[in-house]
Amino acid sequence: MNSKNAFCFDAIGFAIIFLAVFSPTESTLANDTDRPNIVLMMCDDLGYGDVGFNGNPYVQTPHLNQLATDGANLTHFYSIGPVCSPTRASFLTGRHHYRMGIYTANQGHLPKQENTIARLLKTKGYTTGHFGKWHLGTLNPEVSPKGKSRKAKANFAPPWERDYDRSFVMEVAVKTWEPTTGRQSKNNPYYEDGVVTAENLNGGSSRIIMDRVIPFVQKAVESKTPFLSVVWFNAPHKDIEAGPEYLKRYEGFGGAAHYFGCISEVDDQIGRLRAELKRLKIDNNTVLLFTSDNGPLGGKLKSKEAYGKSVNRVAGNSGGFTGGKRDMFEGGVRVPSLAYWPGQTKPGSTIDVPMSVLDYLPTLASALDMRLPENRVLDGENVLPILRGDKQTHDKSIPFRYENDAWLVKGKLKLVIVSATDPSKDRLFDLAADKVEAHNIVMQHPEKVSEMRKELLAFLASAKQSHNGEEYETEFKPVERWHALGELSRKMKKKANEGLK
Repeated sequence: MNSKNAFCFDAIGFAIIFLAVFSPTESTLANDTDRPNIVLMMCDDLGYGDVGFNGNPYVQTPHLNQLATDGANLTHFYSIGPVCSPTRASFLTGRHHYRMGIYTANQGHLPKQENTIARLLKTKGYTTGHFGKWHLGTLNPEVSPKGKSRKAKANFAPPWERDYDRSFVMEVAVKTWEPTTGRQSKNNPYYEDGVVTAENLNGGSSRIIMDRVIPFVQKAVESKTPFLSVVWFNAPHKDIEAGPEYLKRYEGFGGAAHYFGCISEVDDQIGRLRAELKRLKIDNNTVLLFTSDNGPLGGKLKSKEAYGKSVNRVAGNSGGFTGGKRDMFEGGVRVPSLAYWPGQTKPGSTIDVPMSVLDYLPTLASALDMRLPENRVLDGENVLPILRGDKQTHDKSIPFRYENDAWLVKGKLKLVIVSATDPSKDRLFDLAADKVEAHNIVMQHPEKVSEMRKELLAFLASAKQSHNGEEYETEFKPVERWHALGELSRKMKKKANEGLK
């Protein structure tokens, strides 16, 4: 390992040691909440505008709306990846997915050398569980639903070998109703603690998941052990189907009844979890974070009539932002997000400061006073002061990298570049004044563009070093070769997007 070559970009684009973020003085938790229970929830392909708390007039999400009332609505929150697997890697590690060679869905895996939220919390005496979609590596070294069996062994990285005490997972997406009957069920069984299971798999996929979460919580409370529960729902990723109860709620909406119905099922299950936390008398010591892994498929719907009639041609609602899933525009990466942290977040607050899933790990590490290795670059930061309302800025810029482009969000400015050497196609958007990213203002701010470009290129250089394993203490060989900026050809794009997304 050559740690002196690891770079970490900050507000001025130069290297800093990320350990400074985790000063013990940042932790202001009372003694009786030094180890709060933590539930990290994420939907699959849920758009910014697909929830009631962000203004959708049709979908019924009363429990999520109540969570927004009880906590904070994060209105400028990023998934980091415009598709599934990249976001999930960044979510668990606080590090950009390019550092791990997870360029898109169905590429790469979560390296065992990564320090995840689960690994860190286990050092604090937490019991850990992962429930729902995994999509961070194969679950069987011999066969995979991705259609890439030759890489099944190389990408074998199940949650039961990634610091989870309990797990109930499937490798990739499943149908949202009667999940074992869909086309995506081939070579994609449910695994419970590493063993294929066929028990209790009928009905809605969200209910099936929550049926495993609640006993895990109950057991942790019974043993007086703080818990981490990562809950990754399948909805509303296709194949989309809602149960009869939910279809009745949305009569007259055509195929959108299925789309809305599976979102409402997620909402019901979150309400069910909150009711159980209250019954167990731990609701005031349990952190709940909710978000989505990327923007919606389609992302252009604005009216009831626009939702159409065909179940799996129904597109989601990006909340007026341009684009959706697989896009570099805001509609692809700006996602609904809530934070409920008793004693920290202010009930009913709205926070418009840019944040992302990269911030989960450093925030929890700071709150729990956990010291992290000095030789491991983090791309997120501790945002607890922002969640409390004590701070209105995100110090670190937020990097993105997907297909041929890289972009950087710095405050309310967003720079997009396609070449490391040719700035002629750079684009700069003011996200505060230009929600749909229609006006390139690169010519008006040459100094700012130069500063942000330098910072973004420094991040890419740092990510390349991480990709090569230079921060790891043990030998590491990446499965996927490094993808330099602008080199991803059409052929490579097609290959990268093979299989189930």
